[in-house]
Amino acid sequence: MISNLHIHTAWANDITYLKKCYCTTPLRGANITEDKKDPTLRLMLTSSSPGILDGDEYHLKIELDEHCSLQLHTQSYQRLFTMKHQASQKMEVHFQNNAAFCFIPHPAVPHEQSNFTARNKFFLADKCSLIFGEVLTCGRKLNGEVFLFSKYHSITEIYINDKMVIKENLLMQPATIDVNAIGQLQGYTHQASLIYLDENADIKKLSIQVIEILSSQKNIKAGITTAPVNGLIVRLLGQKAEPLFDCLKTIAGCLPQTNQLKRTAYAI
Repeated sequence: MISNLHIHTAWANDITYLKKCYCTTPLRGANITEDKKDPTLRLMLTSSSPGILDGDEYHLKIELDEHCSLQLHTQSYQRLFTMKHQASQKMEVHFQNNAAFCFIPHPAVPHEQSNFTARNKFFLADKCSLIFGEVLTCGRKLNGEVFLFSKYHSITEIYINDKMVIKENLLMQPATIDVNAIGQLQGYTHQASLIYLDENADIKKLSIQVIEILSSQKNIKAGITTAPVNGLIVRLLGQKAEPLFDCLKTIAGCLPQTNQLKRTAYAI
């Protein structure tokens, strides 16, 4: 099944509003903003499907007009079912000046013999802000499906004024690459990452805050580095999905997005 979602936000009266939302089965978008005076628009991405099936192709396009601030949420874990062939998802986010976008989807759970490729592209203009996180599990651990998926490939590209500044390339093929080898997961079963870009942010100060959050986490291996542009990249390893997911949301909650008229933490 080929499914499409197109979200277009605009700015008026000091708030972000939904200008357009077009979707095809099984995708839907719901406005979950509680405070109607909040400059940040919060949307929930939902699906009537139990997960991504063999042959599925999801196409997501998001356009943010100038000054817009959007938080995108997901409803539940993303299950990637057993496949004979493959499935894919493509997401493009286009920013105009001073726009902000935050998206930390629920963890991906690849079932046995699933084959999935995700391509994420972010096109930032001047003075934009981005928070993007991902969590990948080993599969249905309690069902004994630890690293029994065929392939998981996630490519993330970030552009500022049409110049690529970051490219992430996560490829997991357990039958081909030993996940426990040096330089791989080395005994961990879950991994997560978070990218934060904001040219006006005080990265040195924020790094200290993020390190304090990471130091309080139990049973999580963490690393943090500065991005090639003004921003941070965080890596996490663990044995369970929920602690990694919660950690990413906690970190996102302390990261300001400078175009907002008032501080609005990531909604947990």
